[in-house]
Amino acid sequence: MGTLGLWKPGLARQDSWGGGRATSGLGALQGAKAGQASVGWSGVGGVQGPYPSGHQLFFPHPSPHLWPLGQTYYGQVLKKSADLQTNACVTAARPVPQHVREALQNVHEDVSLRYYGCGLVIPECLENCWILDLGSGSGRDCYALSQLVGEKGHVTGIDMTEGQVEVANKYIEYHMEKYGFQAPNVNFIHGYIEKLEEAGIKNESYDIVISNCVINLVPDKQQVLQEVYRVLKHGGELYFSDVYASLELPEEIRTHKVLWGECLGGALYWKDLFILAKKIGFCPPRLVTANFITVQNKDLENVIGDCCFVSATFRLFKLPKTGPTKKCQVIYNGGITGHEKELIFDANFTFKKDEAVEVDEETASILKNSRFAQDFLIRPDGEKLPTCGGYTALEVKDVITDPFELAGRSDSAESRSSPAVGGCCSTKKCS
Repeated sequence: MGTLGLWKPGLARQDSWGGGRATSGLGALQGAKAGQASVGWSGVGGVQGPYPSGHQLFFPHPSPHLWPLGQTYYGQVLKKSADLQTNACVTAARPVPQHVREALQNVHEDVSLRYYGCGLVIPECLENCWILDLGSGSGRDCYALSQLVGEKGHVTGIDMTEGQVEVANKYIEYHMEKYGFQAPNVNFIHGYIEKLEEAGIKNESYDIVISNCVINLVPDKQQVLQEVYRVLKHGGELYFSDVYASLELPEEIRTHKVLWGECLGGALYWKDLFILAKKIGFCPPRLVTANFITVQNKDLENVIGDCCFVSATFRLFKLPKTGPTKKCQVIYNGGITGHEKELIFDANFTFKKDEAVEVDEETASILKNSRFAQDFLIRPDGEKLPTCGGYTALEVKDVITDPFELAGRSDSAESRSSPAVGGCCSTKKCS
């Protein structure tokens, strides 16, 4: 469970596996006047999602001073992780596989010290992949990923802060020599994640795009997702974590300078993610993890009111336009490094080695048309599969798409073994 206490410049997060501390917002926003300009848009048309018909999407545009403040803070104010003043958010994470921990340990100390990300977002099945990291900072995750994808893969990091990009570029030769690579398989770009084309990133050039608590700080979230869709290959995936709201944020929250700095003022209403995904062309978002962010400051609680927030990880796949897919039975072969016994694909599907599992049409299409195809035996539902394990039928009623529902389940499990923690989302139901 994340905890938001009294905000100070450089509020930080520590992920549960003990990695680098992270800025959760723009400390330089303190004392700055938050802008109140906003832009609404509708015209969703026939897009169907978790909304009643006629719903309009609304995305706030904060002050144009937001980006320069962020560049100053991340590039000049913070010189190392120790400069961060608090540790207010503790976000639970899944266990990190041994090979990923080892890759992180190989990253140069100076890079890790300058890393201000809010956790770890590294998906599975990475060998030979081309990966783009949105908001790469000093390059810690990029350097770990460059080792995991191998010499035939490639990793690109893009960040708006020139100072961070300079740190990342400084250690390319060090890491390539450490990994024993003949040529660099990583590069870093100074640019904006909603303007990937201006940064020279070509169409359909990446297998995976990752992002860690960055998109909420970008005013035009639709543009970010459109650019990601453009640069992904067919079968590619956006694997990202971010902050989401339980309802459409009122102007008082959207323009509150402290809540913007806390990554809450720019949080997307979680149902809007499903609308945007379909509008752009992605498959429906697949929920991976979710944890409540609780507020323990009375003044901020009064501003937030009935709104709740979660930190959630989703997977969005870009699939080729094919005919309808039927329900299937699949068997995972255990061939993914670090996940030999089981693959926790998302909150709804865990695939154990050699065990047949019935999957819905959408999941079947993803497994057939993505980088995971080589790791599964896939047959139409009803056709008998050779298996050494058991058989699991799909229970549609158990499928979770709401991050607040998933966070609530995790919260309930924790509360059975530990005292309840006060705060907005731990003391009332979010819906």
